[in-house]
Amino acid sequence: MEAIGVWVGYDEAGAAALTPGFKQVDLLNVAAQFRSPVYVVQDPSSGALGVAQSGQLLPSGTTAPAGVDSWPVLGVLPALYPEWLGDRSFCEVHNVRFPYVSGAMANGIASTDLVIAMARAGFLGFFGAAGLGPAVVEQALNKLEQELGSADNGGLTWGANLIHSPNEPAIEARVADLYIRRGVRRVSAAAYMGLTPHIVRYAYTGLSTNSEGRVVRRNYVFAKVSRPEVARHFLQPAPPEMLDALVAAGKLTPEEGQLARSLPVAEDYTVESDSGGHTDNRPLTALLPTILALRNEIASERGYLRPIRVGAAGGIGTPGAVAAAFSLGASYVLTGSVNQACVESGLGTEGKQMLAQAGIADIMMAPAADMFELGVEVQVLKRGTFFGVRAKKLLELYRGYDSLEALPADERAKLERDILRTSIVEAWRNTEEFWQGRDPSEVAKAAADPKHRMALVFRSYLGQASRWAIDGVEDRLPDYQIWCGPAMGAFNAWSEGSFLEKPENRGVVQVARNLLEGAAVATRAQQLRSYGVPVPPVAFDFRPRLLD
Repeated sequence: MEAIGVWVGYDEAGAAALTPGFKQVDLLNVAAQFRSPVYVVQDPSSGALGVAQSGQLLPSGTTAPAGVDSWPVLGVLPALYPEWLGDRSFCEVHNVRFPYVSGAMANGIASTDLVIAMARAGFLGFFGAAGLGPAVVEQALNKLEQELGSADNGGLTWGANLIHSPNEPAIEARVADLYIRRGVRRVSAAAYMGLTPHIVRYAYTGLSTNSEGRVVRRNYVFAKVSRPEVARHFLQPAPPEMLDALVAAGKLTPEEGQLARSLPVAEDYTVESDSGGHTDNRPLTALLPTILALRNEIASERGYLRPIRVGAAGGIGTPGAVAAAFSLGASYVLTGSVNQACVESGLGTEGKQMLAQAGIADIMMAPAADMFELGVEVQVLKRGTFFGVRAKKLLELYRGYDSLEALPADERAKLERDILRTSIVEAWRNTEEFWQGRDPSEVAKAAADPKHRMALVFRSYLGQASRWAIDGVEDRLPDYQIWCGPAMGAFNAWSEGSFLEKPENRGVVQVARNLLEGAAVATRAQQLRSYGVPVPPVAFDFRPRLLD
């Protein structure tokens, strides 16, 4: 490798002479000091590569002053900051300091306290609105606006979840309308297999042009995707017929409908690999490059001038995973499972303790409450709970029988004793009361269809199982449904022996800062290694520490 200059160990002020480092301890220190520039130097006599900081880089051929040693420089690495690991446009557009997002864990597990803590530290957090009624969501919006302010009035950045609800389209519509009415400027769109009028209306409401003729976007959709065909829907403008229908219904203005024809539905995409909750269990190293290539293809075909950012989620629980995601081209990273065990999470204390003991294999797939009849599954914690096994049993019974009355006596007895913990008659009475208040049409449908009645009873158990974990219901601990991916086990292994080992020390900001800090260390270590510097393996092993 040809030298690009020579390094001398003194600065312009003539400070005391410095020497490069060639020992492992020197290389470790430089990897950890990533906020300072680094010179990769070569020992003229042995050819060994080392590192130097401070000093001066002089042009090749320059003769050092008498008595001052010099070393050939093979490369220069500028200062590195965690803030710079992702796409700069992410931080600029969303007015945050770090390219890091905390995900919208459902039923308020991604609590208002969690979102507030993240926003105040320069991160973007999404409130977990999925599974909550519109009235409860509005109460959360009240608190977030009170603590963080409104995006339209210079407040801090935050967002909320909008989940696709095929069984409850009215709820999806009401929440979308609430977000538009209340000026929620960022929405995490989850569980969508295609576009609905509700997410399209939200995405394009408020479109306008500025004095330079550029389209100004008021609302931002973060589309969670795990399949190219789903990403394709969001990467393109909404279908003209859907836009026309929204304009005709007065849901979009004619100007908004016209401007929307040249803009993708979303400009931020969270590629969800092997995560907790809804997931296709795809490895990030296969999924993210595929979606990135699709983004590039469609952006080129459409001639998009605005940046389209693609973030990475699923399996993000260690600094190495964060660094790997950014090295693949992720604009930002999103964490979920690891935040559930944090003090600001809405999960109950017992659930946090269970998560803190999980290994990377202590997870399983189980039927989802919101899409039970379709056979859709979510990834949940297996260790310490029977929920996954019992949920699979309910799906087996649903597929095998046409009604609750058709269940064999022994199956009925086990169902009432082990899972429902009450009679089927009482379970239906409670379920019916719930749906009368939420959506009476479901009760009418159940009266006409015994199999749907069975599905509602089973879905009641599945839905309550997550609530029991949130509320910390002690006698239902064996039935806790805790959404969890392998990132949780990886995080526990990484944090073992550190202050982050105990759940009571896991502040969501400390977790985020440590993951990013460690990712920067790993990135610097890899940069040095790519120059041929013999970086010791331990340089990649950043350990958690209290960070300001």
